[in-house]
Amino acid sequence: MGTFKAIRIDKAEKGTTAALTQFDEAELMEGDVTVRVEWSTLNYKDGLAVTGRAPVVRRFPMIAGIDFSGTVEQSSNPQWKAGDKVICNGWGMGETHLGAYGEKARVKGDWLVRLPEGMSARDAMAIGTAGYTAVLAVLALEAHGLTPKHGPIVVTGAAGGVGSVATAVLSKLGYHVIASTGRMSEAAYLKEIGAAEVIDRNELSGPAKPLARERWAGGIDSVGSTTLANLLSMTKYGGAIAACGLAGGMDLPSSVAPFILRGVCLLGIDSVMCPIERRKAAWRRLATDLDPARLAEITHEIDLEQVIGAGPKILAGQVRGRIVVKIP
Repeated sequence: MGTFKAIRIDKAEKGTTAALTQFDEAELMEGDVTVRVEWSTLNYKDGLAVTGRAPVVRRFPMIAGIDFSGTVEQSSNPQWKAGDKVICNGWGMGETHLGAYGEKARVKGDWLVRLPEGMSARDAMAIGTAGYTAVLAVLALEAHGLTPKHGPIVVTGAAGGVGSVATAVLSKLGYHVIASTGRMSEAAYLKEIGAAEVIDRNELSGPAKPLARERWAGGIDSVGSTTLANLLSMTKYGGAIAACGLAGGMDLPSSVAPFILRGVCLLGIDSVMCPIERRKAAWRRLATDLDPARLAEITHEIDLEQVIGAGPKILAGQVRGRIVVKIP
């Protein structure tokens, strides 16, 4: 047993502290698979963890990071053997279970998904929890029965991680994508990755009417609050909104009108405890429905040493697309 480099979160007198340090391998938690972590990513929740701005970390000390890709080093789980390439998202990593911002991780084998054939470990984290969540939302809209012929799909927070992948995937599937963003300076980027229209988020930020003019057949929302309320009020009869985030707030100042007068559905998307078969389906779709060239355009890379500094930027909405983290 030795030590390895990791971003460690500790409880402080006021809040928490985050530091890149050496972590003792003997302190790894229970699990039947040990993985050499090669890539991770920076998500909104990771930003909250490393800055301490919300109490997402519920065990100390904690290794931050909610998802990784890497190679199995040791396994007592019959599904996995040394050398297997794997992905892990959620399951409380970086919150209640030691997470991904370290050179090693020990997890339950039942949490792992095999890296799809033809996908690199780096690309898997360029997709990461944000992209996997976006595709869970796409699958939910499809299960509701929506197809491109039903009309436009709106994507909020479109320049962020979830929004960028959702825009790229929906576009490839043939949907007319309306991208909503607070950074109109990113309009050219959004059109480059597949948006047919770009609208200012201010169009969705005021108090929502019980029912407004019908504008879209469905949507994917990572913002919440008044934005989600406005999306619902503007959704066409029989449409659906998939909600997967709360960057704008946890409240929902809406009414029952969209549900009982237009038959609109609100579809909840959880990526953390999502059943394994649904996860596998999402990763299979990501392997085929996300154009690698679009993914490259969405992504930029940082080192583990840069993660703590990048945390405040993702919370401030200053990050475009996806950030992959090279480990070590």
